[in-house]
Amino acid sequence: MKKLTSNLTVQVLTAIALGVLVGTFFPTFGAALKPVGDTFINLIKMLIAPIIFLTVVLGIAGMGSLKKVGRVGGKALLYFEIVTTLALAIGIGVANFTQPGAGVQATAQAVLHDAKKTEEAAKFTEKAGEMNWVEFFTHIVPDNVVGAFAKGDILQVLLFAVLFGLALNHLSEKVEPLMRTFERLSAVMFQVLALVMKLAPIGAFAGMAFTIGKYGIATLLPLGKLMLVVYLTMFLFIFVVLN
Repeated sequence: MKKLTSNLTVQVLTAIALGVLVGTFFPTFGAALKPVGDTFINLIKMLIAPIIFLTVVLGIAGMGSLKKVGRVGGKALLYFEIVTTLALAIGIGVANFTQPGAGVQATAQAVLHDAKKTEEAAKFTEKAGEMNWVEFFTHIVPDNVVGAFAKGDILQVLLFAVLFGLALNHLSEKVEPLMRTFERLSAVMFQVLALVMKLAPIGAFAGMAFTIGKYGIATLLPLGKLMLVVYLTMFLFIFVVLN
């Protein structure tokens, strides 16, 4: 019983159930918990860029010859492109077949009801329509490395990590102390992530309480349908594409 209650998955599921109850019976209080859920999400987002940077740098720097790095990198890029294309195809196919968002149309409109959010959404849509391949590749190169980390621009961080890893690989033995430092930093970042994940039940509780408190218990059905569609898509991707 102790092992069961200490399991993070069980804790998160319990927190979600409690969030549903709080949002249903105390909607005002539940809606007020939004900052708690947002804070947990920000904690996760805070760690993404440094973890990706350290992981990629250590992976490339520890590969040995640059020729091997090029071969592995080329194969990895080709594999990534093929698998990503298949994943998109499966996701679009399942979404079109099941229509998981059909029941949350009113909720989506409620989220975007104020002028500020509507204006932000319009700006993103307009920028996406104007984006071309030249601008895309230009955007990948950061004009400020610190800014790339501050904005959480993963593509820019990834490019810098690849270049940094190649430089460390080229210098090899000259940068052994720096490599050991990066290995320790990587271990520290993953430990920080483990500590943050202990707060996952609180984040799940606050997020669910806010959703139910603001949009009502009726959102559970479309949310449940969406979760089933996500798991179905993951099942197809893992056992059809990756098998």
